[in-house]
Amino acid sequence: MTHSHELPADQSKVGLIAGWGSFPVEVAEHLRQQGRAVYVVALNGHADHRLASIATHVQWMGLLKIGSHMRYFSRHGVQQIVLAGKLFKDKILYHGRGWISHLPDITCLRVLGQSFITKTRDARDDTVLNAVVNAYGNRGMKILPITKVAPKLLASEGCLTNTHPNRSTLLDIRFGWQIARQMGGLDIGQSITVRDQVVLAVEAIEGTDALITRSGQLCPRGGFTLIKVAKPNQDMRFDVPTIGLKTVQKLVRAGGNAIAVEAGKTIFVDREATLRYANQHGIQIVSLQSSLASIQASEASHSLNALPKLERHHRAA
Repeated sequence: MTHSHELPADQSKVGLIAGWGSFPVEVAEHLRQQGRAVYVVALNGHADHRLASIATHVQWMGLLKIGSHMRYFSRHGVQQIVLAGKLFKDKILYHGRGWISHLPDITCLRVLGQSFITKTRDARDDTVLNAVVNAYGNRGMKILPITKVAPKLLASEGCLTNTHPNRSTLLDIRFGWQIARQMGGLDIGQSITVRDQVVLAVEAIEGTDALITRSGQLCPRGGFTLIKVAKPNQDMRFDVPTIGLKTVQKLVRAGGNAIAVEAGKTIFVDREATLRYANQHGIQIVSLQSSLASIQASEASHSLNALPKLERHHRAA
């Protein structure tokens, strides 16, 4: 039901809940280029201040002020919402007084109570985000998948850099891909690092950047590969795997040499700058369909059938 002080819904308007990183900025820019009016809930301690010069209107709010977020969008007649950007879950849950220090409002307590308060608590990412999506749906607002909002931000298939993976790297990708997929299915994380078909490190709550740094400490010789994949049933409305310039910079500092991601299901931010930097430092970035990357390592070691396919899709920066 629409309250009397709310504006009528306008399909040319899009709401953006902005977390950390460049992804929300690129989404806002893309939507403005389409002629859409963009109303942003910028999360305190997360969102980029550049949004103020791009969006139609920006309102800075606390992370757990879910009721305030909804009322803001309702006042502006926004019915379509996009979730974009990283949330620092470890800091939210386990620093200071935990999530309660973010002063959740009544709506937040009602929506996320089962995740954080009850004895049967379930704070997995999918559980929490689905509860938020359903709450918006109950208010007549729809959370849009990134595939609908800005498909051009997704990584296309192929070897995206000038340097191609060698036999050893390709075997590491084949070896690690299914492990990463299974890990995602358990809602642990989206990324692992591999060297010589040995898993070096696994991403959990700390995020990809910390995973890369730890991998460099565990493997001072370097030469490892970062594999980042979507969950088996990835919901493209939220928690979509993301790479960008900072990812590659971290990898270079840690001594890694390659990144493998899933085509069409990975957000690629700062694309031009990222590929330019990767080419300067000899980093390989490959974007694969799940079926291609799941080729058994034993098969790949004999024929490397997938490599010509990567070369045909090669894109030089």
